[in-house]
Amino acid sequence: MKILFVSDEECPALWDYYIPGRLADYQLIISCGDLKASYLSFLVTMARCPVLYVHGNHDTRYESNPPEGCDCIDGRVVEYNGVRILGLGGCRKYHPGSFQYTDRQMRGRILKMRWPIRKAGGVDILVTHAPAEGLGDSEDVAHWGFPSLRTFLDKYSPGYHVHGHVHMTYGQNIPRLQSYNDTTIINAYERYTLEIPDREVPEKKKNKLIWINDPPEYAR
Repeated sequence: MKILFVSDEECPALWDYYIPGRLADYQLIISCGDLKASYLSFLVTMARCPVLYVHGNHDTRYESNPPEGCDCIDGRVVEYNGVRILGLGGCRKYHPGSFQYTDRQMRGRILKMRWPIRKAGGVDILVTHAPAEGLGDSEDVAHWGFPSLRTFLDKYSPGYHVHGHVHMTYGQNIPRLQSYNDTTIINAYERYTLEIPDREVPEKKKNKLIWINDPPEYAR
């Protein structure tokens, strides 16, 4: 399965200078946050696959104008073509506002995911906006990573942790890829393509988004 991750900055090649068919090879698109709702709506219109997203700390406008035609997986576990995905948006709290959490709050959000993760049989991809502490974060308070996400990686060992928030334009030493135990960590700034070997799934589940815990109202 070929997955396109996007985050933080709209990619001109996928929007302003889009060429028809450029998204044809993707089976799934996932946003790690801080992108215009109109951009995600454009992607889902042009692609032949679902577009999933978590909230970034600058996505307060989604509360009144969410991306049309896209599915929010923030605080949810979903499965698509056999790949199990958990979404946990937001960043470390650095001033009042939506989609910002103390590490204690994030730890509580993770705790609520225990049953959906168990029901799914684990997690293949953890999608967040902010990185884990010490694994792609920055020294300024607005870009600190979550210690609780690092604990999550230790406990559940997802194959991939994909995040945004820390722009690769912030400095020369910001890594695109890192390895942590059995997890590959990906900074999805602007765009990143991930290919995962296809998995055998029942015909009735192919190309269908399966909600492991309660889906949002619009998806019921």
